[in-house]
Amino acid sequence: MHRMKFLSFFASRLGKALVVVLGVVIINFFLIRMAPGDPAAVLAGQAGAGDAAYVEQLRTQFGLDKPVLTQLGIYLKGVLQFDLGFSYRNHVPVLDLIVERLPATFLLMSAAFLFSVILGVLLGVVAARARYANKRRWIDSSVMTGALLLYATPLFWLSLMGILLFSVMLGWLPAFGMETVGSNLTGWARVQDIALHLILPTVTLGCFFMAVYVRLTRASMLEVIGMDFVKTARAKGVSANRVIRTHVLRNALLPVITFAGIQLGQMAGGAVLTETVFAWPGIGRLMFDALLQRDYQLLLGIFLVTSIMVVVFNLITDVIYRLIDPRIAAGGTQGAAA
Repeated sequence: MHRMKFLSFFASRLGKALVVVLGVVIINFFLIRMAPGDPAAVLAGQAGAGDAAYVEQLRTQFGLDKPVLTQLGIYLKGVLQFDLGFSYRNHVPVLDLIVERLPATFLLMSAAFLFSVILGVLLGVVAARARYANKRRWIDSSVMTGALLLYATPLFWLSLMGILLFSVMLGWLPAFGMETVGSNLTGWARVQDIALHLILPTVTLGCFFMAVYVRLTRASMLEVIGMDFVKTARAKGVSANRVIRTHVLRNALLPVITFAGIQLGQMAGGAVLTETVFAWPGIGRLMFDALLQRDYQLLLGIFLVTSIMVVVFNLITDVIYRLIDPRIAAGGTQGAAA
């Protein structure tokens, strides 16, 4: 019975997720077509042949001369066949470019996610315990002040200051790229080299979200601590540490899990700026380059992939949330995928 309810819940969320992806694809397609500039004219200018005949030839070659609805139908048919089109500027299939860059983006997002969640939750617990115990209140104040500063600091400024301090002045960490150019390292040496290049982008991208986790975890824990069942446990003589460990923490982490799914989607957007500043070879940097080059077909492919990533992350969050808190009915709450 429980399995059938779970399958029904999952099927409902999956259906809504597919509708969201379809809607995003259509909206992105029309937004791209409304953008100023003609890709064919840009390509003709780069080739040094700006005459109208050559521009029209390029428009015919890439199907830009067809009606917009016809172009949309062709694009949707291609998406169903895992064909995202051809990059005007790079002269390779869009899917090949994205697949080539995805591992770097996943590595950066995973590292930043783990950094922000682990450190943010730990600091939030420390601040809440200091507040709850009514001792060392300065710990709570210090943690919350630091979180507020990180939350208010612009990402690009944090990136540039990190490069200036740790790369230019101290020389501890590499500033740009994913690997040392021309090093030809293999094995463990290559892993260490990538890890060093990963530190600055990870900390920069993760600091904002870490600050949110600190504030969210602290507020959630203090709310749960004030509930009757916690007061009852304390009245029975259960130690504060055991109450927090066995009763408070699990209930307090539910909002954190919800935000985690949203955060992963936001990280996909934050990765664009981070990858651009640190020259990290991911899809964020690829998106920035495609925008500058007016490679609209590549932009559409990147938007599609990132949209799918966001929807999948939110779908996973819905499933995990239901497994942790079975009281949630399949249709009782609006999940992130909805």
